[in-house]
Amino acid sequence: MTADREQPLLSVEDLTVTFPTKRGPVRAVDSLSFTVHRGQTLGIVGESGSGKSVTSLAVMGLHTGAEVTGSIALDGRELTGLPERELGRLRGRRMAMIFQDPLSSLHPYYTVGEQIAEHHRVHFGSRRAAARKRAVEMLGEVGIPEPARRVGEYPHQFSGGMRQRVMIAMALACEPELLIADEPTTALDVTVQAQILELIARLQEERGLAVVMITHDLGVVARVARDVLVMYGGRAAEQAPVDALFAGPAHPYTRGLLDSLPRLDDTDDAPLRAIPGSPPSLLTPSPGCAFAPRCPRAAAASTDEQGRCEGTRPELVPSNGHLVACHLSLHTAAHARGGTR
Repeated sequence: MTADREQPLLSVEDLTVTFPTKRGPVRAVDSLSFTVHRGQTLGIVGESGSGKSVTSLAVMGLHTGAEVTGSIALDGRELTGLPERELGRLRGRRMAMIFQDPLSSLHPYYTVGEQIAEHHRVHFGSRRAAARKRAVEMLGEVGIPEPARRVGEYPHQFSGGMRQRVMIAMALACEPELLIADEPTTALDVTVQAQILELIARLQEERGLAVVMITHDLGVVARVARDVLVMYGGRAAEQAPVDALFAGPAHPYTRGLLDSLPRLDDTDDAPLRAIPGSPPSLLTPSPGCAFAPRCPRAAAASTDEQGRCEGTRPELVPSNGHLVACHLSLHTAAHARGGTR
């Protein structure tokens, strides 16, 4: 059966993830929706605690003790509520994930070859020799020199960048259709970061992968993503094609993220531009816009507009080619030139 190229490979609708705590429920992701097509890269960005990683783990079905509601569909198949045995068959075979800390994700007592081979054997029932051969092939494909020798080495014998390549090899060994990369370049130096991103882009093009790139680094998003989803306080603040988002962000939080980036024309003593205030508490969510207490537009607005921002939750609606959840987003040239400075 030929896959429908028009149908999204991954479709997430109204996803909500709630964790029970002694102080009350924490809604880490709140009514989130997005789609990813084959060959497409969606970048998900936001501050720490915005819900990015929680979203990725929900897609993979890796949350324990959390209430997950809404719809998560992979190529039209509903994953929410699927038994663990069924999800286990899909993980690695049709969807895979690269975690941000490969040293803690790889088992220290087994060689990297054994770990990649085991992954392949579980899904294909291949014999040990065939699985080991596949491990060698994958190490070579991700650019690890002398793969036939290094397949017998342990994770601690690899550098940080090489361990991340091992994680990519393991994730793609069973040729999944969806790859989720959660901060794949964290703690790597700039040169190695570029190599890892180029590797993911090459493998995506060769295999037609759908990729969800989760990061706090807007430079990574600008380099690899076609579309960007900006999250704040567990909600979607804005979604747009990457070029449109960088050229004219519609949400003041997105504007603040872009303004916080260093600029080539800054002087040596130029102060860092930070978004004032702190991220919202997920224990006591605001009935209105979660960004309102930190928002420069809300601060400059009329009393009635401020009341609407603080008391009514903005819905994600179309605005000049973007989807934006902001009562005060007029998306004019003046707003695009404005900011949080």
